[in-house]
Amino acid sequence: MEFAALFALTLLIGMLIILVAVAVGKQKGEISKQLEQNEEDSVAERNAVKAPTAKKQKQQQRPRKEKAQQHTFSHPLLASSLKSHSGNVTSLDFSSNGKYLATCADDRTVRIWSTKEFLDRDHKCLRANLELDHATLVRFSPDSRAFITWLANGDTIRIFKMTKKDDGSFTFKAAPEDFPKKHKANVINIGIAETGKFIMSASTDTNILIWDLKGEVLASIITNQMTNSYAAISPCGRFVASCGFTPDVKVWEVCFGKGGDFKEVSRAFDLKGHSAGVHSFAFSNDSRRMATVSKDGTWRLWDTDVEYKKQQDPYLLKSVPCQSSEGSRVALSPDARVVAISNGCSVAMYSTSTGQLEEEFHGVHSEEITELRFDINSRYLVCSGDRAVRVFHNAPGYRAAIQDMQAMLKNAQNEGMKQRLQQQIQEVQSTLDTVLTAPKD
Repeated sequence: MEFAALFALTLLIGMLIILVAVAVGKQKGEISKQLEQNEEDSVAERNAVKAPTAKKQKQQQRPRKEKAQQHTFSHPLLASSLKSHSGNVTSLDFSSNGKYLATCADDRTVRIWSTKEFLDRDHKCLRANLELDHATLVRFSPDSRAFITWLANGDTIRIFKMTKKDDGSFTFKAAPEDFPKKHKANVINIGIAETGKFIMSASTDTNILIWDLKGEVLASIITNQMTNSYAAISPCGRFVASCGFTPDVKVWEVCFGKGGDFKEVSRAFDLKGHSAGVHSFAFSNDSRRMATVSKDGTWRLWDTDVEYKKQQDPYLLKSVPCQSSEGSRVALSPDARVVAISNGCSVAMYSTSTGQLEEEFHGVHSEEITELRFDINSRYLVCSGDRAVRVFHNAPGYRAAIQDMQAMLKNAQNEGMKQRLQQQIQEVQSTLDTVLTAPKD
């Protein structure tokens, strides 16, 4: 009995000890867990404090984005490179008085350069800003006191007036209102007639619009060429021409009455003979010659001084094999002595009298050439393609001029005429020698 009582007491005491031990262990576990949680919260707070500093240090240590390097190009006939644009140059145009070159780029600026500074080491320019947009095309007005642009985002024409200041620089002021939006496809060219009577805009969907200077549409031309690749106004201001998928160039006359009122647009003539679509075309300064470049691998020279109202067709003067590609441009010097063809990033120059390849410039730009033009005096050939504008001496033009004057000298009967021709030959030869021997940068 006593043994049973003792055993029961011992068992009770053991159970109490076990219960106490379990309770103490549980309390220790909760305390440990709380300590661990506190430690984690403390670490998180420290990390939260350090995070902005670490992020800031990371931002400070981030390497600067390297500025894209300008494409380098050199050639003995390269007169200069105009490099003020920070974006790719999309278009350029010479003023009618020959004093200025306008360029536009996707850096939201139009820049005006002085042609008499082309040969200087430093090239200053005046800048017109386009707010919240950029121009894809720029063209001077006939009086060289204004220019028009095609806005990339606005899909419209904007006119800028140029006001000359006392120091010889200009201020630029946009017209109060842009032209209304009318085109439904990408616009490939714009222009102002030398007569100042109308403005043209052409899009890829075979549509050409003729505008008055206030933004009213005078006429719409459907070219029926499936797609337009190029369109332009003739230097004389009478004609509008277009080319595209079909193997011809179509030319219309924009007719006005004696009082200056618009009458109609009538078909003038076509340039027929290519066996594939035409990339581009160009006029001589007097509009009596035209040059074309086609997908058929040729450029052609045409005599367009014809009586088209009597159904007389233009004459083909020359057909010459050449390298071309989609987007190729052709430029015809104002005196019609030289043809220049762009092919991707390169340019070739040909004599129109012989058809011979005179000069080749490879890798002129890092991207496809967007515009190719001669200045009005046939001294320079200018092209754009990347952020730079390349200005070349027209050496083939000088050589052709010398050859023409030498031929005239042989047939000259008058002694005074002979002396004048001899003097002119010497002057042009001296200019050519200077170009060919000038030191290059």
